[in-house]
Amino acid sequence: MALRPRPEIQGLRIAEHGGLDYAELETLGISADEVVDFSVSSNPHGPPPGVRAAINGRGIETYPDSLSAGLCRALAGCLGVAPENILAASGSTELIRLTALAYLDSGSSAAMLAPTFGEYEVACRIAGADIIRVPLLEEETFRLDVDRAVDLIAAERPRVVFLCNPNNPTGGYLGRGEVDRLLAAAPDSLFVLDEAYVAFVDEAWPWQDMVLERNMVVLRSMTKDYTLAGLRLGYGVGRKDVIDALRRVCPPWNVSSVAQRAGIVAVRQEGFVEASRARIAMAKAYLTRSLSRLGFRCVPSSANYFLVEVGDARYFRRQLLRKRFLVRDCTSFGLPSYVRIAPRTLGACRRLIAAIEEIQQEDRVDS
Repeated sequence: MALRPRPEIQGLRIAEHGGLDYAELETLGISADEVVDFSVSSNPHGPPPGVRAAINGRGIETYPDSLSAGLCRALAGCLGVAPENILAASGSTELIRLTALAYLDSGSSAAMLAPTFGEYEVACRIAGADIIRVPLLEEETFRLDVDRAVDLIAAERPRVVFLCNPNNPTGGYLGRGEVDRLLAAAPDSLFVLDEAYVAFVDEAWPWQDMVLERNMVVLRSMTKDYTLAGLRLGYGVGRKDVIDALRRVCPPWNVSSVAQRAGIVAVRQEGFVEASRARIAMAKAYLTRSLSRLGFRCVPSSANYFLVEVGDARYFRRQLLRKRFLVRDCTSFGLPSYVRIAPRTLGACRRLIAAIEEIQQEDRVDS
C-alpha cells in the first residue's frame, strides 16, 4: 500500500498567487519578457541603487549567518527596536508558516479576514487548526465591521489571529484604534499583523510600543518594498519570547548570504520607498480615473493595488494576457467578478488602458 501523508496534507489546497505562469505562457506561445505584470503588487521602481552590485556573486561559497545578524542590526536601527526583537526570513510567507508551526495544532483555531491572503489558511491547515472567518462585506466596499469582528473574536477566542493590514486583495487599512480594539477582544491570542504592503500606505501608524507590549508579531516584506522577489526576504518583529519561539522552529540558514547583503544595502537607501510611494500613487490615480471612465467600478484602497469589478474575471484576465498584460484574477479569493491591479510605471499604465479599450471595442464588434 502506498504511504499516505497526514489527512491535513492529503486534502490541502495550494494557495494561488499573482505572477507569471510560465507553463501557461508556453502554451500561448508568449515569452515572459513580453508580458507587463500588473498582478504582482511589488514596487515597480526597484531594486534600489547599489543592490545589484552588492549581490554580484560574492559570498556564495560559504553558509550564511543563520541569525542574519547584520541585517537585523540594520533593520533595528531603522525601526527603533532591538535586534533581538527581529527575525529575518525568506519572505513573509515563511514567517506565516513558522507562526502556525510554533503556535497551532489540531486542537486550536485561527481567525482571519475573508477574503484575504491565502497563505494564512494553508499554514493553518498544515498545522491541523480550525479556521474562523471574519467576513468583509462587499456592499460596504469590503470594509471590516469592527464591532462584529470584536464580538466574533471575543466569543471564539482563537489561538492566533491573522490580520493583513492593508488587506490583500481589498486594500482596506485599519487604524491603530481599530487594531487595538481587536487585540483587547482576545488578550490571550497571538495577533499576526501582516504589513507586507504598508510601505505604500500614506500616513501609516507606528506599532513599536504595541508590538513590544502585547501578544503580537508584525510581518514585513522587503520583497514588496524593494523589489526583491527573486531573493525572497522579509522579517518579523515582536517581543523577545515570541521571536525566540519562531526562531526555534526556523530552519538554519533560512536567508541566503545574497539576500542578507541586498537587504542591508536596501534599508540604507533613505527616501527610496517614500519616493516610490509618490510615483505609485500618481500611477494608481491615473488607472482608477481611466478605468472609471471606461465604465468599471474601482474599489477604494489604501494600498498600492485595488480591486476592479469587471464581470468575468477569468475572461478579462485571459483577454489582457493575449495582449501581453497580466492582472490578478480574484476568483481564488472568492471574488470571480473582480481583478486586482497593481500600478507599474505611468507609461505601462497608459499602455494597459489602451489595451483594455481595444478589448472593449473588440467585444462590441463581436456582439
